[in-house]
Amino acid sequence: MPRWITVAKTDELAPGQHKTLEVDGEPIAVFNIDGKFYAIQDVCTHDGGVLTGGTVEGSIITCPRHGAQFDITTGEVLRMPAFEPLPTYEVRVEGDEVQILFE
Repeated sequence: MPRWITVAKTDELAPGQHKTLEVDGEPIAVFNIDGKFYAIQDVCTHDGGVLTGGTVEGSIITCPRHGAQFDITTGEVLRMPAFEPLPTYEVRVEGDEVQILFE
């Protein structure tokens, strides 16, 4: 059953920063992009490796191993070798808590 899970406090993530965590064994990355929060599964859909070791420029993350690029705000693939989009999570801010809808 879907549930809202607190993943960060708003003051923990300044614009341009991100945080990684695990929820029920699933790696998740939470980003503050220009004051808005986004959450993605922290796994490259090309080879299953961790994404957050790569560079982040604006809303684009580049996989550190093979250079696949994704839009953090939508999960969309922007550059191969990945073909599948990233799973994303609905995010809300309740008071000073950043929460994701986790299923």
